Amino acid sequence: MNRALPAVRLRVPTHEDAYVWHRIFDDPDVMEYQGGRAAELSVYEELTARQRRHDAELGFCLWTVLDESGQVIGFTGAQPWERSWGPAGEIEIGWRLGREHWGKGYVTAAAQQTLERMRASGVPGVVAMVDARNSRSIAVTRRLGMRLAETFTTPASRREGHCYRLDLQAVDGE
Repeated sequence: MNRALPAVRLRVPTHEDAYVWHRIFDDPDVMEYQGGRAAELSVYEELTARQRRHDAELGFCLWTVLDESGQVIGFTGAQPWERSWGPAGEIEIGWRLGREHWGKGYVTAAAQQTLERMRASGVPGVVAMVDARNSRSIAVTRRLGMRLAETFTTPASRREGHCYRLDLQAVDGE
């Protein structure tokens, strides 16, 4: 059954969003696949500042996601993969929402907007790096039309992960 996706708005993160992200991500369920615990506020302050730089320099970033009422509910967007392992030099799409917003279609709606923006900016393709146990995020990659490209072991956690890919410049029907 296909349901209508909720209306979401994406915007470049503000400094104040660091405080909101810190608060809504301070949940073991939200952070289960990102080390299990929330980062310090300073990490979110640096993350939002880096995303503002990405937007200014690249035209894309991890955007703040706002729901229909204008409430900050998380982030989605894209940024260069900057680790020494994995898809070096590629653009990664990612998302994270506060727990109370799961299962309502917000991530899919926001990620679809992200893909439209990436396609319009001429980015040829994106990857999504997902913990192999994260069935919710794997389901999102499928809804976005991504395909499993490779399986890997993360260096720090030694957990199995998946790299999903999507060609954004493919001609329809090919």
